[in-house]
Amino acid sequence: QVQLVESGGGLVQPGGSLRLSCATSGISFSLNVMAWYRQVPGKERELVADITRGGETTYATSVKGRFTISRDNPKNTLYLQMNNLKPEDTAVYYCHSKILNRGYWGQGTQVTVSS
Repeated sequence: QVQLVESGGGLVQPGGSLRLSCATSGISFSLNVMAWYRQVPGKERELVADITRGGETTYATSVKGRFTISRDNPKNTLYLQMNNLKPEDTAVYYCHSKILNRGYWGQGTQVTVSS
């Protein structure tokens, strides 16, 4: 059974930091391209960052320089370090795994940036 479980979301003030985690099971984690997406009500889910099995990363322009995606293959876990958070980063953040034409989603974790 495949499971992707996000954690680490919450309420933070502008300028603050959060670290999201995505613990996985049931997939060959090290072989998957892993990614973080986010979604706000009424909008499409958007790619925040992804990381290949070789460790190459890409970021959305809006988060470049503030967010860092990383993976720990022995722990089958994906991370997203988010610094200098802004109110516009408020969203539900989802973990995604992909290998060939098979993809899986986590249930999401809410991140709210507000004073």
